Amino acid sequence: MIIVGDIGNTETKICLVNSKNIIIKRVTLITKKINYPLLKKSLSSLSLKDKVIDKCLFCSVVPKSFNEIKSFFNKTYKIKCTELKKLKLNKLIKIKVNYKQIGSDRLANAISVINNKDNFIILDFGTATTFDVLIKNTYHGGVIAPGVKLSLDTLSDKATQIPKISLKKTNKVVGLNTISAVRAGFFWGYEGLIDNIVNLIKKETKMSFKIIITGGFSNLFKNSTKTKVTLNKDITINGLIRATTLIK
Repeated sequence: MIIVGDIGNTETKICLVNSKNIIIKRVTLITKKINYPLLKKSLSSLSLKDKVIDKCLFCSVVPKSFNEIKSFFNKTYKIKCTELKKLKLNKLIKIKVNYKQIGSDRLANAISVINNKDNFIILDFGTATTFDVLIKNTYHGGVIAPGVKLSLDTLSDKATQIPKISLKKTNKVVGLNTISAVRAGFFWGYEGLIDNIVNLIKKETKMSFKIIITGGFSNLFKNSTKTKVTLNKDITINGLIRATTLIK
């Protein structure tokens, strides 16, 4: 069995995967709350003392949390954890941009789907809204826009007249009150942002792409854009599973 995990700015997902690369258990934690007691309590459900773990791989954009998790697995179960960017990824993917400036989660997403025949744009609704461009077997860079939830929370925090709002799909553009106006602004604003950026990428590269969406608000937009998209909630984890083949 193997352990793979995605440490994001907001959430951390840790999965136990069997020999057939099927996720059999998963645990989700709030990244900023990760510490030894929380890990001990939360990961007890994985029953790791009864299992042989061959590999442990994480992608992380929060080094402090990865070090905490790495230390926990080593001290508690004698399991050595590796961070994705420590591997020789050029065996799986060619990277055209500055390697040090690409988030590990974005590399995991790319590794999950990349092949020698198709072009992809991966749209990830995380703390930031990111677009990653893959042409055949090469990562060509991407676009980073403000995250939906981060922007929504910031608006509520900075504007005293605007309450905390849960984002929902709205059929009307013109809101009749503060809540419906904000929902319309965010929903149709991001819908337009998605279509516009995808179209600009196509225009700039003069290529067609398969569009994959993932992350927190992907369900909200999967049937709402003019752009045809495919939803893949486990793209990051699947990329990590694929990358474990590089661990000796």
